[in-house]
Amino acid sequence: MSRKTFVSVLVAYDVFGAIKPLSINWKDGTKFAIAQILEIKRAASLKVGGNGLRYTIRIENQITYLFFDELEKKWFVEEK
Repeated sequence: MSRKTFVSVLVAYDVFGAIKPLSINWKDGTKFAIAQILEIKRAASLKVGGNGLRYTIRIENQITYLFFDELEKKWFVEEK
């Protein structure tokens, strides 16, 4: 079962204002560098609820989703 976990994210902005997440800072202080952004689209989290921009990302050899809730201005992941 998954749950919504809010995380802090280090981001960069380009000259057009687009957001590029660089790393995820987990609640225990562990930092995970985002190796690659594979896709960005508006989508809902079907596992834990919520919606916004869904980033499909690669961290090391794992593919996962990172969500930016535009209404709450918070980042979250689907924690297992």
